[in-house]
Amino acid sequence: MEEKMSWTVADAVNYKGFPADRSKTGGWVPAALILGIEIVERLSTMGIAVNLVTYMISIMHLPSSTAANTVTDFMGTSFLLCLLGGFLADSFLGRYKTIGIFASIQTLGTATLAISTKLPGLRPPPCHANSDSCKQANGFQMGILYLSLYLIALGTGGLKSSVSGFGSDQFDEKDEKEKSQMAYFFNRFFFFISFGTLAAVTVLVYLQDEVSRSLAYGICSVSMIIAIIVFLSGTKRYRYKRSLGSPIVHIFQVIAASIKKRKRQLPYNVGSLYEDTPEASRIEHTEQFRFLEKAAIVAEGDFETNVCGSESNPWKLCSLTRVEEVKMMVRLLPVWATTIIFWTIYAQMITFSVEQASTMERNIGSFQIPAGSLTVFFVAAILITLAVYDRLIMPLWKKWNGKPGFTDLQRIAIGLVFSIFGMAAASVCERKRLSAAKSVSGGNQATTLPISVFLLIPQFFLVGSGEAFIYTGQLDFFITRSPKGMKTMSTGLFLTTLSLGFFISSFLVSVVKKVTGTRDGQGWLADNINKGRLDLFYALLTILSFINFVAFAVCALWFKPKKPKQPAMQMGPQQRKSVEG
Repeated sequence: MEEKMSWTVADAVNYKGFPADRSKTGGWVPAALILGIEIVERLSTMGIAVNLVTYMISIMHLPSSTAANTVTDFMGTSFLLCLLGGFLADSFLGRYKTIGIFASIQTLGTATLAISTKLPGLRPPPCHANSDSCKQANGFQMGILYLSLYLIALGTGGLKSSVSGFGSDQFDEKDEKEKSQMAYFFNRFFFFISFGTLAAVTVLVYLQDEVSRSLAYGICSVSMIIAIIVFLSGTKRYRYKRSLGSPIVHIFQVIAASIKKRKRQLPYNVGSLYEDTPEASRIEHTEQFRFLEKAAIVAEGDFETNVCGSESNPWKLCSLTRVEEVKMMVRLLPVWATTIIFWTIYAQMITFSVEQASTMERNIGSFQIPAGSLTVFFVAAILITLAVYDRLIMPLWKKWNGKPGFTDLQRIAIGLVFSIFGMAAASVCERKRLSAAKSVSGGNQATTLPISVFLLIPQFFLVGSGEAFIYTGQLDFFITRSPKGMKTMSTGLFLTTLSLGFFISSFLVSVVKKVTGTRDGQGWLADNINKGRLDLFYALLTILSFINFVAFAVCALWFKPKKPKQPAMQMGPQQRKSVEG
């Protein structure tokens, strides 16, 4: 019997609901099948996003600021919906069904987008750039486009919330061999999905500009269908974790219970607070946010009698460990808030930077680089930075400092510093581009400026290197610093920094356009980029980034929780019995 039990994974089941057999389920092969669907998702989402602004301006005839906001709102919504996907996966569907359903929704979205770019009736008639005869897309045409984009956003949100978690479910943390395999899975997760982005900004963007957008989006749909089939083929080999309920509900229970008991005084002895968690799973008591501990004060009416005996009402009484879990999540929030601005800067790399590239000299011999493909330098910076960090920096750092690499907070700090220099470089570059535009008669946006597009490389490389540090740092921070039962939600919290970064970008663009704009459509973010002052907008982002970095440094120093002066004594069964009596 003991030998049989050793071949099963304690907290996982197979597709029939029986204990998962270690030899027949989980491991690298099922994890790779899951990873494949994330690579295709990145190919589709980024392939659409990096070149969407040029479609909005040149085909749908929207103003540049409107086009930029459309892209950032689309990307922001994609990441914001990760919270919805995580909630559904934790509470109702499970990660397997969530991935299958939302992958199908994204396939439907890309297919709709392919149709909307193919049919002439779903876009305005063609015209010369900046011509007075250009007719902007009407409400119906924009409605179909928005429908397709937000179906894709919904699919992306559901996928991203569950893919990394379901991949990690294929490894048993209690087995040393599988634990090391899981670490390898996380270390290579971002590296491989970056290759999906690389394919998106090269092959897919080239097909959009030089062959057919509808063909490129059709390829996205077919690729996702293939990825879904591959994903479903591993059904019998996957390990499934039982749902422990939504962590969002658990957080609200602690908040509700602490509010109901807000007028009560906390006992001097922490051991008087309610605790029903097994000792091995308890979290050490901390001194921060002690008002939440009022949720663990035992009062009359907190226990309800049922057929199984007496149980506490979680909306009235929460264990001290549950309270500490919520404290851990609250402690993440200051760092969470100060990483949002980086993704606001990231948004510029797929909007205004692409628009800058479209006005510059992009020829290499007879071949013209698509404007959206300039983000290849952004992706290259990520891959190079990850490789240098993994092969050079980490060994040197371990030799000098005795640690395997930078801490999560140090990596986030490095990413923020790179973003500051990236925006400063972008401001300088834009000033040179505008100078070249003034030398061209009239500054017509349709005229290719006598300045090389490779002038944009520094800003792409600096922000790309920053993403390599901040993405891995955030992922590590939000997974390792959160409670075990709230890691899915914590991952969703991390992804909301990307979402809010895009939304703040849209907000800043709208505010700057309104404050600096004039009646003739000029200002910092003019409809014709050659007549605006995008360099000043980048300078503003540089200043905001520096202020944000100072705020992050303060939050990082504050983050370490304060330990209690005396060890907490937990409430025993006899104490609970006397209180209930």
